[in-house]
Amino acid sequence: MDVDIPYGKENIKVNVPDDSKVIFPKKVKIENENKLIEKALENPIGFESYDEFAEDTERLLVIINDATRPTPTSKILKFLLPVLSSHPDVKFLIATGVHRAPTEEEYKFIFGDTYEVFRRKVYAHDARKDDDMIYLGKSKNGTEMYINKLVSEYKNILVIGSVEPHYFAGYTGGRKSFLPGVASYKTIEMNHKLALSDDACSLALDGNPVNDDMVDAMNVLKDLNVFSIQTVLTGNHKLFAVTAGDLHKSFDAAIKYSKEIFCVPLKQKGNIVISAAPYPMDIDLYQSQKALDNGKLALEDDGIIILVSQCRTGIGEDGFLKLLCKADSPKKIFEILDEEYKLGYHKAAKMAQIGIRAEMWAVTDLDDEIVKKAMLKPYSDIQTAIDDSVNKIKSKGKVAKVVVMPFGSLTIPII
Repeated sequence: MDVDIPYGKENIKVNVPDDSKVIFPKKVKIENENKLIEKALENPIGFESYDEFAEDTERLLVIINDATRPTPTSKILKFLLPVLSSHPDVKFLIATGVHRAPTEEEYKFIFGDTYEVFRRKVYAHDARKDDDMIYLGKSKNGTEMYINKLVSEYKNILVIGSVEPHYFAGYTGGRKSFLPGVASYKTIEMNHKLALSDDACSLALDGNPVNDDMVDAMNVLKDLNVFSIQTVLTGNHKLFAVTAGDLHKSFDAAIKYSKEIFCVPLKQKGNIVISAAPYPMDIDLYQSQKALDNGKLALEDDGIIILVSQCRTGIGEDGFLKLLCKADSPKKIFEILDEEYKLGYHKAAKMAQIGIRAEMWAVTDLDDEIVKKAMLKPYSDIQTAIDDSVNKIKSKGKVAKVVVMPFGSLTIPII
């Protein structure tokens, strides 16, 4: 059976056993995009209309995602262009978290046709630049909330986000625009340490210490006037739903649409799982790990999981790789974590959880030695990796049971 696997901006056709299970984000009926946006803005949840919000603000800060997310920011901005372009004092802050600033090409991807209009008003958050931060208080967990001072200076905030499952925060979107989006490195590190908990996992909100901390941290921002626009995309990045209004209420409303798309039933786990990180989520290994974490939900113990990701810009935030390099086995990772934690170590821990019970392989553009340091077996060709995995399972006297996830970063198998 032939299957198309995304690799960068292309699709590569591969052959898998005929009885393989191929799971995608669910197909849904798509409405007119402008009507979806218009309807959400005209009927905001727990809030006044968007036009009144924007027109009543002397200063307005728009917080938007960076290029690691498929958020349809350009479509929203194009719709809002008449109001935003005429606003007397508007700035845009890219919620990079600990990611690098966007490249010129990525800015054009984020803003689309509106980039030339707004480019002189755009600022990229830098979590490592302490002079850009202001301290606003602590969460109940003790997370010290240092946030980009533009947020407190402007006070009137328009947030544009996208909601899909996230491997330790439960879901992206909503509160994540602030933490980690525009928080300091120290603040993000304190929050992400909570990801070491088994309760910090995809789809989980209640009882998830990372989410609880994010929500609680928002209490120190209670004096802000925040209008939220949350989007939900299909697997092929078409706009499916838009919610707007109160930050938390619009986020909660978007979750049900997200579940409708990304939670996919699977009758039986496989002993081989092929999980791809589609563009733009294939930007680096740090981001691509999410495809591994989703894929593990479909994987039997003692199986093989194959990550497929171009990793276009390399490793990304390398804290996780440094920890992996310190250990000679996945189990050793947890011994080190008992002694110390640095930002990125949570990602190494999530990978180690898989490595303890299965083999991890990867098809990337990365140097083989770097891939090996990440405790992954390197491949440069998807078909070769698939064929080798099938042969290895057969050599154990087992029948190969293959699960293919072409949009692994966005697919949650529900057994």
